[in-house]
Amino acid sequence: MLKHALTAFLLLTSAPALAQQPDALPDAQLEAQPGDPAHPDTVIDFGDPQPLTIVTDEGDIEMSVLFADTDPERARGLMFREELADDAGMLFDFETVRPVSMWMRNTLIPLDIIFLSEEGVIVKIIGNARPHSLRQLLSDFPVRAVLEVRGGLTAEREIMPGDRVEHAMFPMPEAEEVPAEDDGDDMVGDEAGDEAAAEEAPADDAAADTEE
Repeated sequence: MLKHALTAFLLLTSAPALAQQPDALPDAQLEAQPGDPAHPDTVIDFGDPQPLTIVTDEGDIEMSVLFADTDPERARGLMFREELADDAGMLFDFETVRPVSMWMRNTLIPLDIIFLSEEGVIVKIIGNARPHSLRQLLSDFPVRAVLEVRGGLTAEREIMPGDRVEHAMFPMPEAEEVPAEDDGDDMVGDEAGDEAAAEEAPADDAAADTEE
């Protein structure tokens, strides 16, 4: 219940803003030049999509996301894309844990912005960030990464703060050790000796009766 209330508060109070670059640029620098990651003709190779899982109370959500872990990749983000599948997105690795800001410069579609701790735990969500907005979108907390998905997806799939993202960049949670169950088949010490003696006793009595 507390997690649901926190989610509603964050979604209602968070303002849409920057989704592609950690720091806002002066107005004079907003006109991208060829070679700039923010220029549509600049080619940025993100490599092959990588598997990612969002673990929620309603079940696991399997995704295939692009991974942005260099300055040009983080600066480009999801700019100029006209659509985004429900099982696709982009994971930004900021390499250190710190407060970050994002924006929606040159972004053509609404996005949900998911801020992640160093362990991959969701600490904040901003839903349906507005395309082309240059307003800052702040993490409010020190974070390690940001996951961007289709606008509205977090609400539809009930993804909320406290849920966890599994990806190769995050440490896997340690598995809890389950104590071995005692099946009761093994007897030790005097109990085993007593049972063996009990089984032999009738045979000794029969031999004594025969001798008499």
